[in-house]
Amino acid sequence: MVTFPEAVRLFFARYADFQGRSRRSEYWWVTLFNIIVAVVGGILAVLLGGVNFETGEMGPAGYVIFGLLGLYALAIIIPSIALFVRRLHDINQTGWIYLGLILLGVVPLINLLASIAQIVIACIPGTVGENKYGPDPKGPAASTSDVFV
Repeated sequence: MVTFPEAVRLFFARYADFQGRSRRSEYWWVTLFNIIVAVVGGILAVLLGGVNFETGEMGPAGYVIFGLLGLYALAIIIPSIALFVRRLHDINQTGWIYLGLILLGVVPLINLLASIAQIVIACIPGTVGENKYGPDPKGPAASTSDVFV
């Protein structure tokens, strides 16, 4: 299993790597990391007085923090796409499926189904052993009992 720090390191180290495979644990640890970044940023904005809930106005600290969060969101677009493509490769599917899901995501009502499909894909166990996209990220000794780890 990929650990939390290792998954985050791999996420940024394989910034634009659309080749190979990524395990479920790598995908979900990175998802957790990105949620933590967003929540901590939001909490900091509130604690530092960047957001006034009574007036609905945002102060300078809020603009700075939300600006930094926006830059972070822009910075992780490519690695997030690459990670999902590698996740598709792990289940022996082409990365072009992701483009289809993104295109379906702009169609009202169908976008909900596309979002659910992305979650389901991220939960499917990877192909045991080597597939056409590369060796098993769990290693050559992965057995069927390790599939759900």
